[in-house]
Amino acid sequence: MQDTFNKIEHDLKSFVSEITKEDFLIKDSIFVIGCSTSEVAGERIGTSGSEEIAAYIFSAMKQLKEKTGIHLAFQCCEHLNRALVVERDTMEKFQLDEVSVIPVPKAGGSMASFAYKRMEEPVVVEHISAHAGVDIGETMIGMHLKHVAVPVRFNHRYIGNARLNAAKTRPKLIGGQRAIYEESKDSNSCT
Repeated sequence: MQDTFNKIEHDLKSFVSEITKEDFLIKDSIFVIGCSTSEVAGERIGTSGSEEIAAYIFSAMKQLKEKTGIHLAFQCCEHLNRALVVERDTMEKFQLDEVSVIPVPKAGGSMASFAYKRMEEPVVVEHISAHAGVDIGETMIGMHLKHVAVPVRFNHRYIGNARLNAAKTRPKLIGGQRAIYEESKDSNSCT
């Protein structure tokens, strides 16, 4: 089992290193984490949750937060309608609506349950519009991302046995064919 934990720890270090080098995480932005610890362990999602695995992931996400200044949001499982665990100051800063529930491994998932126990002042919110996120084990974080989500590809594509997907967001491009999307000295104004 220690070999599995060593691999997970190695995979997470690689992920944190790669995402930090991508340099798209902006201080004070929201980063959503969807995670199936069952998938990380090589089992089917929702069947073998592990707070021990969640501890490794939480530690890595906390390091990412310290390096970048982002806000973390841990997605609960489908039994809590994919609500999110955040710090109270995140809820207040982004004017999110708190809901009344405490995630536990069998209703919320091991990752959200672990995060709730380890955060300084955790609350659960129902909706969020995150600036970026990671999906570990295909937990479907898309509903929590701002428009427009753009995939981020990593060289290291797994955490343990779970597939790793990530996304950042960008503002919508509006205005059609005549629109300009980057500042230039030659910008023509509408007449």
